[in-house]
Amino acid sequence: MITMEGKSVFSGVAIGPVAIFTKADTQVRRESIEDPEAEIARYHQATEEAKDQLQVLYDKALKEVGEESAFLFQSHQLMLDDLDYVESVENIIRTQKTNAEYAVATTGDNMAEIFAMMDDAYMKERAADVKDVTNRVVGILSGAGSAGMHATEPSILLADDLAPSETVQLDKSLVLSFVTRHGSTNSHTAILARTMNIPALIGVDYPEDCEGKMAIVDGAIGKIFIEPDEQTLNEYKKKKAEEEEKAALLEQLKGQENITKDGRKINLYANIGGVKDVASVLENDAGGIGLFRSEFLYLESDTYPTEEEQFAAYRKVAEMMAGKKVIIRTLDIGADKQVDYFELDKEDNPALGYRAIRICLTREEVFKTQLRAIYRASHYGTVSIMFPMIISLDEVKKCKDMAALVQKELDVEGIPYGDVELGIMIETPAAVMISDELAKEVDFFSVGTNDLTQYTLAIDRQNPKLDDFYDSHHPAILRMLKMIVDNAHAGGAWAGICGELGADTTLTEEFLRMGFDELSVSPSMILRVREAVRNTDLSK
Repeated sequence: MITMEGKSVFSGVAIGPVAIFTKADTQVRRESIEDPEAEIARYHQATEEAKDQLQVLYDKALKEVGEESAFLFQSHQLMLDDLDYVESVENIIRTQKTNAEYAVATTGDNMAEIFAMMDDAYMKERAADVKDVTNRVVGILSGAGSAGMHATEPSILLADDLAPSETVQLDKSLVLSFVTRHGSTNSHTAILARTMNIPALIGVDYPEDCEGKMAIVDGAIGKIFIEPDEQTLNEYKKKKAEEEEKAALLEQLKGQENITKDGRKINLYANIGGVKDVASVLENDAGGIGLFRSEFLYLESDTYPTEEEQFAAYRKVAEMMAGKKVIIRTLDIGADKQVDYFELDKEDNPALGYRAIRICLTREEVFKTQLRAIYRASHYGTVSIMFPMIISLDEVKKCKDMAALVQKELDVEGIPYGDVELGIMIETPAAVMISDELAKEVDFFSVGTNDLTQYTLAIDRQNPKLDDFYDSHHPAILRMLKMIVDNAHAGGAWAGICGELGADTTLTEEFLRMGFDELSVSPSMILRVREAVRNTDLSK
């Protein structure tokens, strides 16, 4: 038995085989070859294998997300047969007597550059498709395979680290636990683990030869046991059974009100990253969705999601929630959430850089497309819009102006929409200090405690070396929270918390005493927070 320690991100017990997340090796080396025709045959064989992979992806997407989204994989298959592409690869192999990997990579780079230089927006977007298809063929030729978790049964996922763009592609039904070498307790992998209610560890230097071996993760004490002995395995099977029994007791709280012993009510909503998370929201009996992280629609796509694609996603969530509130946060990329086709410049300090509302206000077509989709979806449920990373009144007014413009356009086009509340995330000290003025401009505040803590304490929450200094209970944070809710109410707005701190049941009573109207947490935490609310007596 091998025992390794790490830092706990989320507690709980997981028992299952290990699956190691692999990243594709995209480095291509140029090599001389003796037989060009044999190399061309190898290229065509790889192309056929790529087509087979794409057909599997097409069939899967067709069932899960519909024909429109699945068409991408069909178009990639057609791209592999493009005569210009094929002739270029064959010509490079024959004339330069070089390996197929180099010929494919060179062709892909050249064609992607041609598409990127075109004036037509649609053709520009094809550059990303060419790169994707090229990387797939190169991966097959080099034997690197595709990046991801290659498992056929629920497994404990081990990885160096996981970017948001990688987590969205995981088959989450196969993930029992996350264990990473790097990362932070406040990373998006950590947030995903809490959303999924599965144990997670960071800072574990696991061996490379443990693929497929039985393992146990104990999120409470931050340990992973690989190939556990019989005694350890039996102990943890018993511990897991006890956890499941406690979860069953919490199930009895479904259908109960979020009300304190002395009669104070609070709204308890859930945070989600996409349409698939709604099932967990309903299963855990949340009163609504307090944070729909819309950026995951962009992270899952190879190019800018169209208005129709976004409308379909927002509408589906609104319909599934059947009139319960759905708060959609507008695009929040940048910093650790990078999207290749946005072509954002590399920044020395991305957390303080070009991100979130700053991108939307300077790329108005992207912003306007998203707002149109949200307003159209609001006709099918109770939808609100929330703008992130606000630091000034001027930003709020520009957001409201764009919303008004979208409404006018929809009126002219005869497209119906609902009554949409507009709110902002309070996640910068600047927003806290002018929250009395901001409250007069919006319908609600939602506090993003993760970033508010980061900016207030001058701590990069993605830096694992600073985890011990990251104190979300810091007196400065708690005083700011009280200031926010007081100023919101004075200005006629309601106030909630959608950051990770909202799920901290050691602070639930304090949040209630401060006067917060709503807490939005990971779906898996709804019943635990409800239990904390119902056990609170504010009259004492």
